[in-house]
Amino acid sequence: MNEFDIATLAVRAGYEQTPEQENSEAIFPTSSFRYHSAAQAAARFSGEEKGNVYSRFTNPTVRTFEKRLALMEGGEACVGTASGMSAILSTFMGICQAGDHVVSSQSIFGTTKVLFTKYLAKFGLEVTFVSQTDVEQWKQAVRPNTKAFFLETPSNPLTEIADLSALSALAKQNDCLLIVDNCFCTPILQRPLEQGADIVIHSATKFLDGQGRGIGGAVVGSEALIEDAVRGFMRTAGPSMSPFNAWIFLKGLETLPVRMKAHCDNAKQLAQWLTAHPAVEQVFYPGLDSHPQYELARRQQDAGGGLVSFRIKGGQPEAWKVIDSTQMLSITANLGDVKTSITHPATTTHSRVSPEERLQAGITDNLVRVSVGLESIEDIKNDLARGLDALI
Repeated sequence: MNEFDIATLAVRAGYEQTPEQENSEAIFPTSSFRYHSAAQAAARFSGEEKGNVYSRFTNPTVRTFEKRLALMEGGEACVGTASGMSAILSTFMGICQAGDHVVSSQSIFGTTKVLFTKYLAKFGLEVTFVSQTDVEQWKQAVRPNTKAFFLETPSNPLTEIADLSALSALAKQNDCLLIVDNCFCTPILQRPLEQGADIVIHSATKFLDGQGRGIGGAVVGSEALIEDAVRGFMRTAGPSMSPFNAWIFLKGLETLPVRMKAHCDNAKQLAQWLTAHPAVEQVFYPGLDSHPQYELARRQQDAGGGLVSFRIKGGQPEAWKVIDSTQMLSITANLGDVKTSITHPATTTHSRVSPEERLQAGITDNLVRVSVGLESIEDIKNDLARGLDALI
């Protein structure tokens, strides 16, 4: 299906119809599969014959999701996992060994930083954190044992944009892998593999699902990288995607192109409105020409995305007042939903990161993050105005 547009791939790619001739993808809620003979069972387990073995690592519904997302990202292979965090874990456990070194953006999800510093460090993996946007810092951080670069772009919550082409060139010069978390843009807005990345990671929980229904993750890349290293770890360690969640994500992918356009349209309007509000100190949105990496975002992304962050004039009390004054928006740390959500990153998503590291990453006490949903943009603005207007 490589000849089709991404909107068509989102609806139809990766599925093989069963003999029942269903039009909507089937769910296979089975733990195991039967074989015609002992010889066939042996051939499946040895890998001599391709086919279903056990749903921990071979399930038709999960496989459909994997094929569809791989095609949409322009990759050869995909592994579905139990969550976005298990996708990151599976990637690094699969490709790295004790003594390897990773260079990571400091502007990553707080739990990802904890995974690196508290857990993967136990296995001898060293990580150096650098500025998302300063390529020179990445260059200076490279060591002879550096195995990979890791980042999410745009970053959460400040929407910093990393220069994928520059980092890809640097990674190749140093025989490193470039690993990009693309869950905020999705392949509708950004395709990192086309810009030189080696592996793309998703939290399918976010925009891929889009309706807050399930937890899942995915890793996309070349067959050589993904099948042996990442799928091998997933098969053995077991952070598997459930068939039902895979089906949910397939339904989410079908509407992803339409939803992402609507998210972006609403987010840009909200960002422009916030910029003009007297209670707002600063707005972070890649679709605004005031964004530090605006031109880079225009080259790398098809639109600004659905995430808007802003600093209130004041501190944590004022930020919480704005959040608590909302009546419609969902106060939750999740994002990528059709329902607009609002959160205080310093005390939620990045609360496990030290205050010093938060400040270094620009996550101040007066920062508020909004994942802009698909409600009326006027209703979203009016709901935020309840608290913002009270601060004037």
